[in-house]
Amino acid sequence: MLQKILFGCLYLLTLLIFIGCKGPEKKTDTQSSPNIILFLVDDMGWQDTSVPFWYKKTDFNHRYRTPNMERLASQGMKFTQAYATPVCSPTRISLMTGINAARHRVTNWTLHKDKLKPAETSHATLDFPHWNVNGMTPDSTIDHAVYATSFPALLQQAGYYTIHVGKAHFGAIGTPAENPLNIGFHINIAGHAAGAPKSYLGSQNFGNTDEFKTSPWPVPGLDKYHGKDIFLTEALTLEALQALEIPVKQKQPFFLYMSYYAVHTPIMADKRFLQTYLEMGLDSVEASYATLVASMDKSLGDLMDYLQEKKIEDNTIILFMSDNGGLSAVARGGEPHSHNRPLSSGKGSIHEGGIREPMLVKWPGVVKPETVNDNYLIIEDFYPTILEMAGIQNYQAVQKIDGQSFVPLLKDTTPGQTDHRPLFWHYPNDWGPTGPGIGAFSAVRLGDWKYIYYHLDQRIELFNLKDDIGESVNMAGSEPEKVAELAALLTLHLKQTKAQMPSFKSTGAPVPYPEQILK
Repeated sequence: MLQKILFGCLYLLTLLIFIGCKGPEKKTDTQSSPNIILFLVDDMGWQDTSVPFWYKKTDFNHRYRTPNMERLASQGMKFTQAYATPVCSPTRISLMTGINAARHRVTNWTLHKDKLKPAETSHATLDFPHWNVNGMTPDSTIDHAVYATSFPALLQQAGYYTIHVGKAHFGAIGTPAENPLNIGFHINIAGHAAGAPKSYLGSQNFGNTDEFKTSPWPVPGLDKYHGKDIFLTEALTLEALQALEIPVKQKQPFFLYMSYYAVHTPIMADKRFLQTYLEMGLDSVEASYATLVASMDKSLGDLMDYLQEKKIEDNTIILFMSDNGGLSAVARGGEPHSHNRPLSSGKGSIHEGGIREPMLVKWPGVVKPETVNDNYLIIEDFYPTILEMAGIQNYQAVQKIDGQSFVPLLKDTTPGQTDHRPLFWHYPNDWGPTGPGIGAFSAVRLGDWKYIYYHLDQRIELFNLKDDIGESVNMAGSEPEKVAELAALLTLHLKQTKAQMPSFKSTGAPVPYPEQILK
């Protein structure tokens, strides 16, 4: 009898140890877990599509031809107020970690290890903080990087087959996160430290030529397409379809992160679509830009067709998002800062043109087709949302998660649900170009109100986005109570996250918090 009791105690002890050491909880039948595809487009603006994300179609919506985005919108939900950050790396780190940029401190775009950007080191007035220039890291010993558990790593632990395709831009050259395999992906196709391609053309080896062999920009890993007449977006799509064959044949749930290099510069034409846009009367630059959008849309359609052919579309969630607003300050044809209208400005700006994104979600059986949601959300919300979609509970991450799951919004489109929740942006850096909303700043949105605090001269902007989507009327002077409320809210966030602030070269003193300038 005593022997049986001892054996039973030993068994229970062993079971408790196992439970305490296991990974995140998941569904026992992994084949019933939904497949998840996240399409992330680089630099795609709110207006770079024939899908209207406003209450009406605009001239830009009539310009672009994106039938597969229309198809996805007809099968799912359209979010009209989805936000990212103004530049790429902060968005991608927030996506992968669930952390707000003020907290993770990867506040500008990454590339070279331990190096600030020239625009920051040579600024005439401000000394910029040494932000986390090395990106994210799974290794706590890496300096100037945010130590975090990525959500693909948690998906992988829970039995998902994880595929990375395209732009990575998670870690600087020579750091672990330079390679997506180190942050939770089974497969990495063409992802590395750089955030743009040297060339979109297979005939130019995607930049892999002797001339650029010491450059960080050539796209890696696509050698079999070198010298061929193929566009980069098409090559990535073919590779994605081939990679999907592994989990589909094994009936294993998969996560595909389809991270396009398009529509980032260099603005190069996909000749399959060029004539259509030239015949519309667009100049060569804008016509070429439109083909980057069209090429991406074809890829979206090809992958949706694949899901249908394999009869897995009913168990596959699709999310579509962009990493920042559309480029408008430089490199485009026509008037600068006008390519996202009615939104003000574009990439690099805290104005709506720089941070408001086209977002679509299809979740068969959960999201009603052809629905629209006007509640706002922000990029770090994808982290807990995707894990909840996958049925993963009680996961352990080394970092504090700032994001909030938007699964409830997928089931209820009632407006005003998020009005009580503040959204925050923080950019203690210098992007380079100038224009509306461009410069070092901190900002908060609460309800319809958006408050912006510029570090250089402590200038304040206050907009009511419901009445003034174009941010044309600064109400800071006429709404002192709202200014005080939002300045206090933003100051609290900056302090709680220990956000880095620039300092003045003339005195060495840090830029004051927003609330301090009101006293």
